[in-house]
Amino acid sequence: MSKRALITGLTGQDGSYLAELLLEKGYEVFGLVRRSSSSNLSRIAHFAKRVKILSGDLLDQPSLMDAIAIAQPDEIYNLASQSYVPLSWTQPALTAEYTALGVSRLLDSIRRIHPKARFYQASSSEVFGQPNESPQTELTAFRPRNPYGTAKAYAHWLTINYREHYDLYACCGITYTHESPRRGSEFVFRKITQGAARIKLGLASELKLGNLDAQRDWCYARDAVEAMWLMMQQETPDDFIIGSGTTHSVKELVDFAFQAVGLDWQDYVSVDPAFYRPDEAVQLVGCIDKIRDRLGWEPKYDLAALVTLMVEHDLRLLHNT
Repeated sequence: MSKRALITGLTGQDGSYLAELLLEKGYEVFGLVRRSSSSNLSRIAHFAKRVKILSGDLLDQPSLMDAIAIAQPDEIYNLASQSYVPLSWTQPALTAEYTALGVSRLLDSIRRIHPKARFYQASSSEVFGQPNESPQTELTAFRPRNPYGTAKAYAHWLTINYREHYDLYACCGITYTHESPRRGSEFVFRKITQGAARIKLGLASELKLGNLDAQRDWCYARDAVEAMWLMMQQETPDDFIIGSGTTHSVKELVDFAFQAVGLDWQDYVSVDPAFYRPDEAVQLVGCIDKIRDRLGWEPKYDLAALVTLMVEHDLRLLHNT
């Protein structure tokens, strides 16, 4: 009999890639989707008929309990949240409701309805904020520096509490920044790859960015969701960092993107302080020794390959529009 999985955040970047991976592995996939006035199924349009869509919302616990009762999943992946850091400063309460308290509602629904299900919580490197050590490990102290990171820290520790107190199979993947052609253009990586493609095609003449010296640990979303799945196949639940294990500056990312279109970035890129983040984290890089040693996972794509993949995608996308 095939396994059954329930994914919250199905229509997001990670949810769509994870659903594809699980379908390839023969899972029956259910996705929790919020009702809205407009449909947002573009990321899953090519496989939407192969998944079962359930209506639900992390703000509404009865809908979560209903979804779990209907799906009876072997595995539950919580990939839904308000995940845009700048928005968490303008909507801190809403961020807390989805990203923190939403996990509380979901964990308690699992405990009450289907406690044998395995649970994956998408934690974030933003819990480290401005860390006191680099690279960070699974034991590095949390020092979140924005409302999103603070909400993710709550959700992370609550997942561990439910694992220890109720003996749930619950694990957390502390994911560093991971990108793909399905990433929204409001995120800096996609903003840069789209910007380079637009300039190459004559659709723009300038790209404005914030802090070019900011450091990030970037990997490919397809690699990240494979790590999530591997974590859920282990005999006992545990928490792992998911990242590339290397750090690169925004300036390096820009250089790779413009190299991919045969241009010199310095001719087109300008710095605008309006795009600087408050309390910019500049030291975030994950140590992936634990997940590499225990699960045999490491990313398949380095930064240059990922940037090239995304620039080529954006060139095709813009050429066809």
